[in-house]
Amino acid sequence: MMWKVVFPVLAAVFAVGSGGLVGGFSEVDVHDEGVRDALNYAVVQHNKGSNDLYLSQVAEVLKAQRQVVAGMKYIITVKMAKTPCRKGRENDVCDIHQDRAKAQPYQCTFTVWNRPWLNEIQMVAETC
Repeated sequence: MMWKVVFPVLAAVFAVGSGGLVGGFSEVDVHDEGVRDALNYAVVQHNKGSNDLYLSQVAEVLKAQRQVVAGMKYIITVKMAKTPCRKGRENDVCDIHQDRAKAQPYQCTFTVWNRPWLNEIQMVAETC
């Protein structure tokens, strides 16, 4: 009888001690394939939704987290910067302006939910 009470408590202690609460967000390598896919999607959506005539690109990934929730939810914080490429020119190589005044760096946090088995990915939140 006592073992049934102690075991769930021990499981919770080990889950917390081994890197976070079960179901909570955990840090993830910015080079992880899931992070890259989520970030690529987020940047495309960000550019579609902006009123700027020029595309923006990721200058630096500051932080990436993920959470298992009927798929994978990613929260990715990045520094973005402007490119010389106009929207609608898909095949251009769009490097960020080297001149900081033209690049106009800014920070964004993207929340992306990916359910690959349904071939579904969506932007849940964007803060820039």
